[in-house]
Formats: sequence, structure tokens, C-alpha cells
Amino acid sequence: MPTASLNDIQMHFEKDGNGTPVILIAGMLSDSASWGPLIAPLLENHTVIRPDNRSTGRTTPKLAPTSPQQNASDILALMDHLQIKQAHIVGHSMGGYIAAELAACAHERIKSLTLLCSAPLNLKRSWHLFQTLCDIRKDGPEGLWLRSLFPWLFHHRFFDKPEQIEGAVAASLAYPYAQSLDAMQHQLDALKEYAPKDMAHQLNVPTLALLAENDLIVPHGEALDLLSQIPQSSIHTIPQSGHSVHWDAPTEVLAHLIPFLKEHNNGN
Repeated sequence: MPTASLNDIQMHFEKDGNGTPVILIAGMLSDSASWGPLIAPLLENHTVIRPDNRSTGRTTPKLAPTSPQQNASDILALMDHLQIKQAHIVGHSMGGYIAAELAACAHERIKSLTLLCSAPLNLKRSWHLFQTLCDIRKDGPEGLWLRSLFPWLFHHRFFDKPEQIEGAVAASLAYPYAQSLDAMQHQLDALKEYAPKDMAHQLNVPTLALLAENDLIVPHGEALDLLSQIPQSSIHTIPQSGHSVHWDAPTEVLAHLIPFLKEHNNGN
């Protein structure tokens, strides 16, 4: 179980494969286990590193101070710990905030930046959604908060098979490193304070942005406007996919991601 003493935490991370490093940064409520469909294809040519952000997975203490900026500092410290001079950085949703903060403060360490269903905007609607989920989790029947979350995450095709829904609920409840309610609230309270003002103009690295056509969390038009302000950006919309685009449409995500990583593999 690889861990690293970084700043004021013990960070858990997964590290597999060989080749140019790719660091995958999970979003809100998620950890290193959230990247399933992308891992095997990326391992063909890369070292894939998946950290557990503060308040998630096996990183401790669970209630350590957290923010996208602090998580970005942790990733940079992890790169130093692993003696990685440069890496590709991929962030999903809130993980995209972390990835962008890292690219803004240490662009010389970044070969490329990929944002999945993420843009430099923090909507109060999102706070309301996650706070409602916290309240449901606190007072509602077991699993109800997950059933309430899934329509926001997945394309409507996910719900065509009831057994798929039940399997996802059961797997989430059985996951031994699931985020606790206290850690979930702690992470949300930190997110409410985040203000990614003018972040797009601070990103001076090759950037791939993949948006989901049917994303209910990140509004497509507003995200597109902001992402287009990134100087070295390539933006694509994945059809028939929701916010968890790498689960809804992994083949399409990889069709953009793998050539992009290959294109920007040069450097130190």
C-alpha cells in the first residue's frame, strides 16, 4: 500500500506501469478507484499514478485542511517524492480544479493538462446539490443519497438497466475506503470557498478539454466560453455522455486523450 508523507498528510496513491508519467486526479467524492475504464489502455505506454485527494480514500487524516490549491501542492510534493520531473496531468470535475491550479503554479512540471468535465467555474447550484446529498446521507435510508446522485453523474442510458443501478449502489456501499459523511461535508465546505477567477488565462500549457454533451453539473455553454480562453487549448464535446464521461464513454475519451498525450510526450 504505497503512501507518502507529504506536507501534513499521509497520501495514499496507486502507481502502475512504465513510461511517461500520467497523474489522474479524481473529482468530488471520488478517489483513486474512480478511473477504472481508462487505466488499462493508459498503462500500455505510461506510468499511471492515482492519488487519493485529501478527505478521500486512504489518505489521512481525513479532516486535514483542504482546498484545490492545497491538493495541487500535494500533487507537486508527490511528484518530488517519486522523483518525477514532468508529468501529464488529468483531472475530472473538481480534480480539474486541482489540475489547473497545479498547471498555473508549476507549469514547467507539466507536459500536458487534460480537463474532463471541468472548467474554471464554481456554481452555487453545485454546492446546493452536494449539500442536499450530505443531508440525505445523514438522515435518509442507506443508499438513498447515491440513488439521488447517479442521475447527475450518468447519461440516461445508464438507467435503462435496473440491475446496473443496483449493482452500482451495492458496489459503492461495499467499497471499504468510501468517503465518510464527515469527510464529505468537510470537502464540500472547502469547495464552497473556491473561486477560480481568471484561471483560464493562467494556464500556459498544452490543454485538452473534454466536455460531456449531457452534463448536468457543468453547463456546456459556460464551460465552453471559459475553456476557449486557455491559450493552448483543444476542446471537444463527447456525445451521449454525462458528467462521469470516462465511465459513460471511455472509448471516446481515450480516442482524444491517447493521441494528445503522445503528441506532448517530448520534453524532460
